[in-house]
Amino acid sequence: MATTDMIRFENVKKIYTGLDAKSKDIVALHNVNLSIKKGEFVFVLGHSGAGKSTFLKLILREEAATEGKVFVNGRDLSSIRQREIPYLRRGLGVVFQDYAVWPHMTVLENVCYPMKKQRMSKAEIRQKAENALKQVRMTEYASYLPSQLSGGQKQRVALARALATQPEMLLCDEPTSALDPLTTKSMLALLTDINKKLGVTIIIIPHELS
Repeated sequence: MATTDMIRFENVKKIYTGLDAKSKDIVALHNVNLSIKKGEFVFVLGHSGAGKSTFLKLILREEAATEGKVFVNGRDLSSIRQREIPYLRRGLGVVFQDYAVWPHMTVLENVCYPMKKQRMSKAEIRQKAENALKQVRMTEYASYLPSQLSGGQKQRVALARALATQPEMLLCDEPTSALDPLTTKSMLALLTDINKKLGVTIIIIPHELS
């Protein structure tokens, strides 16, 4: 197994300050120390309000640590400049619980869209999108609209969109919360397959402990 740290937290604390003098500060994370290696498949468990989503937001640099240091691919995020954050995120694929697919676009257009902001030709974007759809077994649905898909299929489209840019790491925030148990099992099997075959580091916040 590879030993390279993809993520490292060193004595990380995150406090959300109260909106006014009467509001209490909220300690979302306290003294967190961990490392996640390249190619690992990690589940982040905890009760509601335990700071799981905050953990992902720190990795994405949507939030900054109040104390301590967060490293992603060896980069100290406390010193990263605002204009560098989009480049950081290009190496991170993200899948949310609500699919976040655009209803007026076809499946292929949905997967292509985020790549249009990058310096790639239309042919290269289409090729990457088609490859990603093949990885999630959705090639035959390329011309479909989201309204024609099941919940599990929409989540596969969201996964394909995250994979299209060939990220080193995939962050999944409750990706199966809207899915039935059978579809959930299928989605987790697909993620496991992606982890093994592509070597993508995967971090999942599961909807249920089971």
